[in-house]
Amino acid sequence: MKKHQQTFELTEDYIELIKLLKLLGIAESGGEARQLVEDGAVRLNNTVENRKRAKLRSGDVITIANIEILIK
Repeated sequence: MKKHQQTFELTEDYIELIKLLKLLGIAESGGEARQLVEDGAVRLNNTVENRKRAKLRSGDVITIANIEILIK
């Protein structure tokens, strides 16, 4: 399966993981975003991420299913 790659450009120092998932439309709600994280479906820099409010900074890579997001 081919990965869909996209870039997210920060306007502040960081963005919280669940906010990013909602903002990009990967999750329709905060509850759905939290559930994705709790289910172990989200990877941060190739490691399963279980912190819903993980602070994502420039250079981080988020992977969920076939979506890869580079934080700039």
